[in-house]
Amino acid sequence: MLEMAVIYLAAAIVAVPIAKRLGLGSVLGYLLAGILIGPFVLAMVGDQTDVMHFAEFGVVMMLFLVGLELQPSRLWKLRHSIIGLGGLQVCLTALLFFAICAYIFTLPWQTSLAIGLMLALSSTAIVLQTLDEKGWTQQEAGQNAFSVLLFQDIAVIPILALLPLLAFSELGGSVAVDTGEHGNLIAHFPVFAQVLISLLVIASIILAGKYISAPLFRYIAETRLREIFTLFALFLVISIAVIMQKIGLSPALGTFLAGVVLAESEFRHELEVDIEPFKGLLLGLFFITVGASIDFPLLLSEFSTVLFLVTILIVGKALILYMLAWLFKLKKQQKLLFALALAQGGEFAFVLLSLTSSLQILTAEQVKLTTLVVAISMLLAPLLLMIYEKYLSSDNQAVQDFDSPEEMEPTQNVIIAGYGRFGQIIGRLLSAQGFHLSILDHSPSQIDMLRRFDNKVFYGDAGRLDLLEAAGASQAQLLVIAIDDPDKILEIASSVKKYYPQLQIVARAIDRRHAYELMALGIKAFKRETFDSALNLGVEALTLLGVKAEVAQRAGDVFAAHDHESLYELAKLWGDDHSYGIAVKQRTEDLKQVLTNDKAEQDKLNTCVGDDCPDSLSSD
Repeated sequence: MLEMAVIYLAAAIVAVPIAKRLGLGSVLGYLLAGILIGPFVLAMVGDQTDVMHFAEFGVVMMLFLVGLELQPSRLWKLRHSIIGLGGLQVCLTALLFFAICAYIFTLPWQTSLAIGLMLALSSTAIVLQTLDEKGWTQQEAGQNAFSVLLFQDIAVIPILALLPLLAFSELGGSVAVDTGEHGNLIAHFPVFAQVLISLLVIASIILAGKYISAPLFRYIAETRLREIFTLFALFLVISIAVIMQKIGLSPALGTFLAGVVLAESEFRHELEVDIEPFKGLLLGLFFITVGASIDFPLLLSEFSTVLFLVTILIVGKALILYMLAWLFKLKKQQKLLFALALAQGGEFAFVLLSLTSSLQILTAEQVKLTTLVVAISMLLAPLLLMIYEKYLSSDNQAVQDFDSPEEMEPTQNVIIAGYGRFGQIIGRLLSAQGFHLSILDHSPSQIDMLRRFDNKVFYGDAGRLDLLEAAGASQAQLLVIAIDDPDKILEIASSVKKYYPQLQIVARAIDRRHAYELMALGIKAFKRETFDSALNLGVEALTLLGVKAEVAQRAGDVFAAHDHESLYELAKLWGDDHSYGIAVKQRTEDLKQVLTNDKAEQDKLNTCVGDDCPDSLSSD
């Protein structure tokens, strides 16, 4: 067992960093690691069924963490996209693949319906992980993709209940259904009793999370043993998953509901921190098992068939998703992202395939082929999003969703480019003093959040001269560049200096090196984003160490003045590493001497008496 753990860990350590460096993302790295160590390449590991059942807890934990990020009020706002968009996606996709299987491949209707339902599901693990890595989770497409995935997780419950009704014996003898194999304790109850028990369990999870969890968490927290809190968090997630599994429901759905209920808990952040590492490890293991389960001998022997089926799956699903995105009025680029993000099979298909095999709805050959098609579609999913990312980055596509120049409100006072935590402080100060602001930001999630608080912010790239012109650059007094991309700051500053030389510029400097580059462009009004806060904290640190407040403040002022002077002196040598290095050492020594001399002078002033005092302190 330990040898297997070493193999999985080593494969991940080698493959994932390489994949990240190549821009492939961690998900594809894990999948490639699984392919390499799988039984059909290096043959370092064998059958992945048992490992996959264990690794599926990564999906369960991921849904719990997703739930922690969603307050019930926010989930209620998503109800239309969950039920409407999610419901239509599952129904239309299942209907499409049912028709293809029944009328093109002439499979029995029971088999066709089972395959259609399985292929309607997408990979929650791959989609959410990839969207999160690329920062697309809060975009319109990311939010709608999450809604569809949530509906799919809910839909697994009735699908599991439906499959036994499709069982028939013509495929290979008597039906071998062993409900105990899947651990369903209520399968022998009447349907109405199963529904009632399921509702009671879900209600119990919600009520326990709302009224019982807080006292328990406080009791655990009072022990001040971090490992006990972590153990309790794991116990909570795994217990809910097991309970849901025992009554035939989706474990991921149960933990998601628990996460939503606990989203308003005071212990939410501690739970996130404790669960996150386990989620990451198990998800990585899950992706490795998917990669290792790809049947390469079958792929090689049936290559054209598999390629055709994978193409049908991805293209057919993407077309339906794009149509629904158009129906629900997503923006153009968001339609494409939404369609490509969900155009693959999902991990729940493996669970359903296992059940259909035992129910003899699919033959052994059909199960192997469907497993291969789903696994390859999951392998291609990150690649599709990589292609989308490259496609989006082209200039003619990247700017289409921005607000048009005609929608901008020009200003004669101040334009602010970037309205995050840095830009908002400047903007609030200037606005409070009566200056009119025209604000540009390129983050959709930031725009949505600011507009909810009635801030007038325009979605656009401040590097575009037409948007700057529309914002009033030709008549405005000041441009504040407060975005967090250092290269983009330099690009905007350079363009404005060239085309709007009358416009004064105040810029955010990321660090000292960036400050040098701004100075080279002739920007005089800039601030390094962490300098003042770090210096103020340093002054407070001196007071905590016993230095008098006025003495500590004086030291901070001297330090700031010397650093400001050094910045301009060292900027002249930037680029000459040898001279710059010598100058930095000299300025560091000078700072020590300046602080020592100033302290000595202050001590002398504080202890002088009468005629010994300098003229500045003598009485008239």
